Amino acid sequence: MKKTFSKIDKPLLFITILLCGIGLLMVFSSSSVAAILRYNKATSTYFFIRQLIFFVAAFIGGFIIIHIPTKWYKSISWLLIIGIIGVLVFLLLYGGITNHVQSWFYIPGTGFAIQPSEFAKSFVIIFMAVFYNSLIQKKISNVYLYLIPLSIAGIVGLLILMQPDFGSAAILLAIAFCIFISIPMVKSNLPKIMMILGIGAVLLVGVLLYSGTEILNSDQMERFKFQNPCQRYKEDTGYQVCNGYIAINNGGLTGVGLGKSTQKYLYLPESHTDFIFAILVEELGLLVGIGVLGLYALMLYRILKIAKEAYILRNSILAYGTFWLFTFHIIINLCGMLSILPLTGVPLPLMSYGGSSTLNFVAMIFITQRVAIENKTTKYQLELKKLSN
Repeated sequence: MKKTFSKIDKPLLFITILLCGIGLLMVFSSSSVAAILRYNKATSTYFFIRQLIFFVAAFIGGFIIIHIPTKWYKSISWLLIIGIIGVLVFLLLYGGITNHVQSWFYIPGTGFAIQPSEFAKSFVIIFMAVFYNSLIQKKISNVYLYLIPLSIAGIVGLLILMQPDFGSAAILLAIAFCIFISIPMVKSNLPKIMMILGIGAVLLVGVLLYSGTEILNSDQMERFKFQNPCQRYKEDTGYQVCNGYIAINNGGLTGVGLGKSTQKYLYLPESHTDFIFAILVEELGLLVGIGVLGLYALMLYRILKIAKEAYILRNSILAYGTFWLFTFHIIINLCGMLSILPLTGVPLPLMSYGGSSTLNFVAMIFITQRVAIENKTTKYQLELKKLSN
């Protein structure tokens, strides 16, 4: 255990713990009113306690993950991807519906729910890492085989879109595409591949249009009206985003004080999830908000550094996938809050309340930590071999 800990990326671990701590503090503050007045819970700490449980479970799982060699992922990658496709199909048939979206399995008698789409993103990253590493090792040059993981990611994304969960589907497909175009073989055949993908996209859109399938319901379509929120105050997206603006404006540079937000008094319905950053700025100020963004930037830098130092493609893709997972979540959450992009209900990593997202984010951080451990182990072995020669 001590030997493993000595090889992890300590700055990344410190930043992760710090962001989790800030997130836990803000969940406690932002949800205290809603827990009683909106959700009729017996205590104001209801969401805080649950989030604390999620973090404890996530870190226990994380310390198990860092002891699992990434080469073992080869034996489970197909199982993970087939399993998640099966789960997503089952979810469309029997899943629970919340806010017009069929995205959760509710665990009877526990009060907890699982959102498979959060884990689907990571399973796709793992599958692509293993698949492309195998192709490169075998020196396979058939460019069509490189389209297989992207096609499977497309199937997973389509199943998520049918829930309908546009935000998660968009992030999953964006991650898959970024990984895909980073593969050396794909780069050398990019014009040909882009033509194939373009034809496939046109055919897919045509099938969807002429099949009469309603991928996004009316409530989801409303989210695409995201500009000028305060002029659309009576609309759901306008109401939420405009109150987010008010929260940020109230905070100023130094904030109104921890726990003293006015917007969390049901003005912001999703104050502990989608709009937790707005409450953070209102209570702690813009300077602290900028500091949190700085922590995210440092986290992404450390993840990217680990990806670039990887000695094998599988590990590089695992870390790059984690980088894109966090990057897209941060961008889409904050831009949705600021009405730069449509509001899609995407959580802010390690900050927003949520069991499935918390478990998944922490798991991917520790997978990246495992890559860092293997990077240092391989580097040491190579140096030792060089000295022995």
